[in-house]
Amino acid sequence: MGYRIAVAGATGNVGREIFEILGQRNFPADEIIPLASERSEGMKIPYRDTELTVRNLETFDFKGCDLGLFSPGASVSKIHAPRAGEAGCVVVDNTSQFRMDPDVPLVVPEVNPEAIAGYGKKNIIANPNCSTIQMVVALKPLHDIAKIKRVSVATYQSVSGGGKAGMDELFEQTRQVYANETLKREKFTKQIAFNVIPHIDVFMEDGSTKEEWKMVVETQKILDPAIDVFATCVRVPVFIGHAEAVHLEFESAIDEETAREALGKAPGVSVIDHRADDGYATPVEGAGDDPVFVSRIRKDPTVEHGLALWVVSDNLRKGAALNTIQIAETLIASYLQKAA
Repeated sequence: MGYRIAVAGATGNVGREIFEILGQRNFPADEIIPLASERSEGMKIPYRDTELTVRNLETFDFKGCDLGLFSPGASVSKIHAPRAGEAGCVVVDNTSQFRMDPDVPLVVPEVNPEAIAGYGKKNIIANPNCSTIQMVVALKPLHDIAKIKRVSVATYQSVSGGGKAGMDELFEQTRQVYANETLKREKFTKQIAFNVIPHIDVFMEDGSTKEEWKMVVETQKILDPAIDVFATCVRVPVFIGHAEAVHLEFESAIDEETAREALGKAPGVSVIDHRADDGYATPVEGAGDDPVFVSRIRKDPTVEHGLALWVVSDNLRKGAALNTIQIAETLIASYLQKAA
């Protein structure tokens, strides 16, 4: 017996990725209902060998739905995720709306699956920020053996993190550069084609951006509140895939080989670390794949017990849609099992 699933934000980049991954993983669904805004009502969404018709999220009745996979934007989830939860539909929300709510678990299944047990307080589980997800997947096996004291990370985040509008702007600006046309800027605060922008989300009082703040507080909620985290988040002219230069300080000694071995055994991690040309992962190779790729594992001699990593992942898959579905799979396996 399968599940009745509602997918909110079905027409967006992450929503479409959710449908693709649901099909690839043979998710046990008897019915999948795409939901979006009124202007998208009636659109067709490809799923396996058929098409599903988009329905209006605003008027949809969630009674009888087992699961809601949400990625419609924070302001929309704020309204409709609690509505779904009250109707008995357990929501896995991919927006930022509920991540720091103390009554909502914030989950990466390879890192803290036990946190899912708290889902019943609001019938909502939060999916973390894409950059946080890939980093904590890489940190977890190392933290288990040496305990991380401090993380300093610089991100290189693709434009797909800004949605379809971000991808369109990179494409159009690149074309405009080659055509010697005036560049039009709407999505990003600076030119993104042939440039990098050290500014994602709004600025906060201390000079950090909200994206940087998310990496700090989400890492502490998911992995360990005692870890100090400092982040600089940068938008780069890449369509899909985030990369991170991660510098770690541990409480006790850990060498490169021990780290490489632990990462190689860790769920969700693929180690590509050869000190030679092409011996490391980049966003181009990671796009379309599920793992978090770890490369450039090396000692950081500037701090006691220091290591450096290069971490790459597809932000639309593991950073969003895949993690959402993995949460749902874990929820089903442990808490929502249906009788055959």
